[in-house]
Parts: sequence; structure tokens; C-alpha cells
Amino acid sequence: MSTPLLSVQHLTKRFAPDAAPVIHDVSFDVADGEIFSILGPSGCGKTTTLRCIAGFEQATEGTVLMQRRTLSGPGGHVPPEQREVGIVFQEYALFPHLSVLENVAFGVDVGTKAQQVDRAREALDMVGLGNLEDRRPQHLSGGQQQRVALARTLAPEPNLLLLDEPFSNLDALLREETRQEVRQLLKDKGMSAILVTHDQEEALSFSDRLAVMRGGQIDQVGVPEEVYYRPRTLFVAQFLGRTNLLLSHAAGREADTPLGPVKLDRETNGTVLVSMRPEHLTLAAPENADGPVGTVVGRAFKGHDITYRVRCDGSEYLVHTDNRMSHEPGDAVAIRSLEPAVVLESRATPAEVPSGATPEPSASA
Repeated sequence: MSTPLLSVQHLTKRFAPDAAPVIHDVSFDVADGEIFSILGPSGCGKTTTLRCIAGFEQATEGTVLMQRRTLSGPGGHVPPEQREVGIVFQEYALFPHLSVLENVAFGVDVGTKAQQVDRAREALDMVGLGNLEDRRPQHLSGGQQQRVALARTLAPEPNLLLLDEPFSNLDALLREETRQEVRQLLKDKGMSAILVTHDQEEALSFSDRLAVMRGGQIDQVGVPEEVYYRPRTLFVAQFLGRTNLLLSHAAGREADTPLGPVKLDRETNGTVLVSMRPEHLTLAAPENADGPVGTVVGRAFKGHDITYRVRCDGSEYLVHTDNRMSHEPGDAVAIRSLEPAVVLESRATPAEVPSGATPEPSASA
């Protein structure tokens, strides 16, 4: 296996000797050319992790390696300006009295003045703003300001780009458009990047791999599809989107659930908590039920699909189907599984996690 560009090993940070750690035993690698995201609710430690990588904070324990070079660890602490790491913050921090070109050139501290300007122009061309080099930041749109900040970070040609909630100040449509432009730019340049975000959709669509963080620790690392469809923990299952939780009795690769028998994603025995995404369920006629029959209590048409709320034995479940299937509130239906249920790492009791659909995930969870 090739050596990763960045290796974060058992990183812990305390802001006082007797204080609880803000991050604890955080470990992950970033490959050359990989886009990696750290996703989690506000206050979970993701920005502190980024600041330790950048060198703005010194970790209490653990090691940060860049291409096998120790940036932080028992051997010492390399200052931020010597790490060859670029960072784009949530606030773009552009100088209003300087032109776009001058703002970008300000971040380049190698070569002659002419070489610095050439490097700045190359970076502006990369982000598609070469024709706006004489403008002042206050005369740009939010998306253009974000790209100027990105160009300023790219101009010194860092080994690694750190993105700290860089799209959060943009409106929804511009945010989606800009992040896809930035992703394509990073891929075209073969650059490695770490994005910090609380936005689940952003992390899933932007990343090659992502880490889900909670309470200063990482719950799970994987490709977006794996983390979304095969969450390891109750927190990951709930934080990445709506799901249905069922406390079940497992025997091997099957389980008895409140919706009837289902297959499991792995072999286990005893009482387990399983997760089933709404798109992995479908509705059937009552006569085809494998378990209790439910009643449709809500229907939301979304164009390409429909979300149903189905009440069954006192609990409510979410089911996403395509729009070829049509049921109305009051219809009797059976809920059937299309994919194996995912067994979660949890010691939850029925009182703690009642079966049914979870609420919308919150960034402050």
C-alpha cells in the first residue's frame, strides 16, 4: 500500500492540563489526490482537528505526518508557514483596499514580485476569475469572493488544502454550484484536500471518503455510500439522514422485527438495534404482508419519488418509493424490506430507542 500524503495518528488536544480533551485519539489518513471530509455537529472538535493539522494549535498527544515528515509530535512542532498547507476559512478575509490580483499575490512569498504576480494570475485562471483581477472584493458576488479566497490559497502551491466550512456563507443554490466547481478543480489538479463541515449533503457529495465525528472522537471512516448505507453506530445512522430504527431479535443472518422477519447485513444473535433507510423499504398489499399491516398516515409527493409515513403497531415509519406506486392516507399496507437491515453497535433498550422513523438530523446534535 502506498504511503499516504497525510497521516493523523492518535491526536488528542486539551486546552488545559486538567481539562477534558476537545479531541481524543483521532486517527485517519489522506491519500495523494484524495478529498477527505470531517463531518459532525457543532462543537464536536472538527475545526480543532483541522487547526492541529495546519499548525495553529499544538496537539497534546499524537502525531501529524506529511509525506513521512513529522509536522507535530514528540519530535517537535513545525510552524504553520513551513507546513506547505493552505487553508480557506468560513470568512474569506479578503483585503477590501486591494484588487483581486493583489489579494491573491499577497499569499505568495517566493520568487520575485513579477513571479508572484504570475503565480497569482495562474491561480485566478484556475478558479475562472482571470478577467476580474482588477476588481475590489466588495464588488464581487459571494461565490466570486469564495473563489478569490481559494485562489489565494492555491497560489503558493500547497501540498494539502484545508477547507473550514468554506461554503456556509453562500445561499443554497450557489453553495451547491460552487462546491461542485471546487471539487472538479481539485480533481483536475490532483490536489488533496480536507473539508470540515456540519452539512451532511455537502460531505456526502464532495468527498472521496469522510469521517463522522462526535464528542471529539471519530465514529466511522469510509466512502460516502458505505457510511450512509452501512452506519456502524446509532449516531452515524441518525446524523447522516432519516432512517427507521427497529429493536429486533437476531438469529444468524435474520431477525424478527416489529415489521416482520428481515435479513441482516451480518451474522449476530440476541437483541439488536437495526437501521433501515426509507429508500430500502417498499409498500405492498396487505395480503402480501410478512408481519403486521400498517396504515398510511401521510404522503409527500416529491416529483421523482414519494415519501410515505406509515403507522404500524403504534410506531411510525418512513418509506421512499418511486412515483409509480400510489397510496393515499388511510390505505392499509404492508412494509417490506428491499435490502438487509444494518446492525448497529448499540446497547440501547426499547425505552431509549423506540422503533420507528428518526427525526431530521441536526447540525447541533
